[in-house]
Amino acid sequence: MQPANHSPVDWKAVSAIVLTTLILSIDHYRDLIPNLTWNSVLLYFLLPILVIVVFFRQSPASYGFCIGNWKLGLAASVVSIAAVTILVPFVLNFKEMDEYYSANYGSLLPFLTESAVRMFAWEFFFRGFLLFALARIAGPYAVLLQAVPFTLAHFGKPELETLSCIFGGSAFGWLAWRTKSFIYPALIHTYLGIMIVLMAQ
Repeated sequence: MQPANHSPVDWKAVSAIVLTTLILSIDHYRDLIPNLTWNSVLLYFLLPILVIVVFFRQSPASYGFCIGNWKLGLAASVVSIAAVTILVPFVLNFKEMDEYYSANYGSLLPFLTESAVRMFAWEFFFRGFLLFALARIAGPYAVLLQAVPFTLAHFGKPELETLSCIFGGSAFGWLAWRTKSFIYPALIHTYLGIMIVLMAQ
């Protein structure tokens, strides 16, 4: 009997999976930087960028850091933002969601800026770095696979939000996959996060 012909291990994909697990674990237990926004930038954006450029020796554009298919991305963003605007008031009818997001966010401009920065880093991590690293070994299945740790990262938030993440995360992943860019999911996710907080006040 001939031994099975195994493909060589893709060390970049393996490294991305290990790094993703470590970053999510570190973020859960420790704040490397006291400021929440800069902590997110460090863990979810700067570290992956460093790995891509220095260790993988690739361009961040290979991991969705580009404009990509802007026509599809822009059209999907406009439709999604319109749908979110209609959907959010219904979501806030759930007491758990309304209570969780009704906390005072402070001054408007810092809230908007910090929310956008954190979401940008968060989306690059899942819909850029992890998605396109997994695509090296899983192809389009990466769209679903990246949504699994994304969902688990929402533990501690309202149950409805966490349960919806496997679907929402997959939809964001699909958009990033089709456009080859994480920017459009980042736009939609930022708008969604900001609108929930503002409408819950």
